[in-house]
Amino acid sequence: MIRADEICMSEPKPAADEASGLKDVEIKDAQLIFNAVWKGLVDEIGLENLRFPKEIILLGGAPGSGKGTNTGFIMKARGFTCPPIVVSSLLDSPEAKALKDNGQLVGDREVMGILLRQMLGAEFRDGAVLDGFPRTKIQVECMKLLVKRIGKMHRDYAHTHLAEFFRLPTIHVMVLFVDEKTSVERQLYRGREIAKHNEEVRMTGVGEVQELRPTDLDVEAAKHRYRVFKESTWDALQSLREVFFYHLINAQGSVSEVEENILQELQYQSSLELEPETFSMIREIPLASELVLHARQELVRRLDSYVRQDQSLFQEVVDLITNKFIPIIERHAISGRAVINNEDEVLANPLALAMLIDIFSDRGYHAVVDKQLSKVPQRFDVKTGEIEFRPNTTYRIRVYFEGSEIRRGDR
Repeated sequence: MIRADEICMSEPKPAADEASGLKDVEIKDAQLIFNAVWKGLVDEIGLENLRFPKEIILLGGAPGSGKGTNTGFIMKARGFTCPPIVVSSLLDSPEAKALKDNGQLVGDREVMGILLRQMLGAEFRDGAVLDGFPRTKIQVECMKLLVKRIGKMHRDYAHTHLAEFFRLPTIHVMVLFVDEKTSVERQLYRGREIAKHNEEVRMTGVGEVQELRPTDLDVEAAKHRYRVFKESTWDALQSLREVFFYHLINAQGSVSEVEENILQELQYQSSLELEPETFSMIREIPLASELVLHARQELVRRLDSYVRQDQSLFQEVVDLITNKFIPIIERHAISGRAVINNEDEVLANPLALAMLIDIFSDRGYHAVVDKQLSKVPQRFDVKTGEIEFRPNTTYRIRVYFEGSEIRRGDR
């Protein structure tokens, strides 16, 4: 997997060629399209204000794969609070409608212009989901060029007061996949539900009529829509596999099953999301998931070794827990939290403290031990008024566990 600033970008076309190319009804050269859109944004907004999201999720999927159903879940999983950018809705925007009213096509250049402008919104600064993008290979190439350009700004502004606005972007490509049979079934089911809803709206006058696509009512039309996705959008998305962080999500199952698949794919990847300098400084600290993976086996190994190597000390700790700690813990069974102060000399042995924590862990408790040093008056000299103290050590053990649920009836 490569980072944003490692993507190759071809040399810009000469200005004369660019100007002549833009006279075409629909340009098919990604470099020309991107350069024209970028120049327009720079001229209108200014280079320093072209601040794009830190994380971009390119969400695609077959018809009926559940993009609309799962978009909210994906955003929650990544901590996004902004709405998704739905590309199909952008084509109904005032800008797109103005183009169509003037007899112009809403081609790749127009889509890129509208999309990039939308992504500059302050609400998308930390992350954005692009629902239904990219759909063509031209749009794929434009996305690569965008990330390359953001990478250049990241380097250019790295040591300036604007550095925080030009972070290296993390790009996730998420593709929700279902087979043709499932796609057709879901499209037709959606059609029946929308038709039923619209009929109720017309009968009652309550609610709003929803858009009903012809493909949602006809089997052959639904099959054709699926084939169009496989022959165009699918190939475009697949071409990003070696460039960005790619997730192919099995969306065949239930909503909960698909959500689980999404979570597994979106596990934190610091090597991809953090900047190289940051990651190099923390990479030696093990991931919690790595420590937890064999934690139970390690706990069993330690407990057995205690008994083999120092059984008498282990028995003392077990007796202390049984006789002194458990009666107090039982009185706090509802809250799930007990604080115990103890001065038993056995705890002065560091190995005994380790045994205590491991024994509690094995039995389903979480124990935290604090050592508190104090001075206790031992002797008072009446003549001099001096007080002799002896050192005293108190061990405060905080024990946490799953408490009891209190069921309260209505009164």
